[in-house]
Amino acid sequence: MFEKVLIANRGEIALRIHRACHEMGIKTVAVHSKADETAMHVRLADESVCIGPAPSRESYLNIPAILSAAEITGADAVHPGYGFLSENARFADIINEHGLTFIGPSGDHIRLMGDKIAAKETVKKLGIPVVPGSAGGIESAEEGAKLAAEIGYPVIVKAASGGGGRGMKVVRSEEELATAFSAARTEAKAAFGDDTVYIEKYLGKPRHIEIQVLGDSHGNAVHLGERDCSLQRRHQKILEEAPSPVIDQKTRDRMGGIVADAIREMGYLGAGTIEFLFEDGKFYFIEMNTRLQVEHPVTEMITGIDLVREQIRVAAGHPLSIKQKDIKFHGHAIECRINAEDPLTLAPSPGTVTEYHPPGGLDVRVDSALYAGYRIPPYYDSLISKLIVRGATREDCLLRLRRSLEEYVIGGVKTSIPLHQKLIENEDFISGDYDIHWLEAYMDELRGR
Repeated sequence: MFEKVLIANRGEIALRIHRACHEMGIKTVAVHSKADETAMHVRLADESVCIGPAPSRESYLNIPAILSAAEITGADAVHPGYGFLSENARFADIINEHGLTFIGPSGDHIRLMGDKIAAKETVKKLGIPVVPGSAGGIESAEEGAKLAAEIGYPVIVKAASGGGGRGMKVVRSEEELATAFSAARTEAKAAFGDDTVYIEKYLGKPRHIEIQVLGDSHGNAVHLGERDCSLQRRHQKILEEAPSPVIDQKTRDRMGGIVADAIREMGYLGAGTIEFLFEDGKFYFIEMNTRLQVEHPVTEMITGIDLVREQIRVAAGHPLSIKQKDIKFHGHAIECRINAEDPLTLAPSPGTVTEYHPPGGLDVRVDSALYAGYRIPPYYDSLISKLIVRGATREDCLLRLRRSLEEYVIGGVKTSIPLHQKLIENEDFISGDYDIHWLEAYMDELRGR
């Protein structure tokens, strides 16, 4: 097992990894920017190293600085968390080339799944259903129009390299295609340095369903059920739950089995998530995230399995500690992402936390690095906390979540807590009748548009 792990991240996920390491008897190294000198993970880690000024490109994305920190502290492994360098194939390669262990999949698997077209073709060969669309990049609007006519409008033009909603354009008729194609290519080039785009069928009212997987170097792979991540705004998730209100056990076992078999055949190492659109009882592959997900706690809450611990164990060469038959699902869990932002305009709200009181009680978990007096910097993502609750049923879970949101106090900055309080009182959400477009429409309604 590793003796010392460098955590190449910040905020709540850095603290989450630190806690898992310490429970395993592993020492930790926190790297941080100058803006994060007083961060909780920096205070709690066994060692800390400042790797640069506040901007991410000069600190958390500074590979030479991270390598230097690992060398001077004697770390033998690096955990990237999520975001930043977690899906950077070259970073994974460099870590391994320098005699360290990257706690995650191989650079080759990150590279493969980071290319949307290659990923789609790979999973299709492995038996995972995909959205009808182009086999590769589209070279011209004319080529796109021909394909769109075959699969039927509406379609969506997507960047082959990228995510977060950039380089994506919905096209509802042939007249719109040329303009959308050009705009998507331009946006993709600016955002990702690659103007390759492809076309696929656009689904009208799908759910966003993802399946958690784990694989080791001994030929083992398991799935840990699905998460429903359909509540999104600006293509960013805001609330996740497990299991999904629309997936039954038979479907869960079938799709989970297909995904686990594919991961096993790939020889994939570590934690990963296969993301799907789900509509009319059918799954369509979107992408694979080759890292830990922000929403991983809801899976942990209903399975009792520590995903970070499993990541560390398999990276160290150990087999998975569980087999598929060992995985049982207990109750229902929901995660609310608490952001430092105006709940209606979504404008960031950095500043000093004047009061802090997290909720507690049975089956209530708060993943956060906040404390009273902490200054939330303006340089990074606005996520400051994750509130995760579990109940015996979805109804019990919602009652516990309602109480927990009422208890949660974060003073001095605006947060998305009021938005979550409104969401869980909405009849559509209570009934589970929502899709990936629902939240945008609901937000417009709240704003009076």
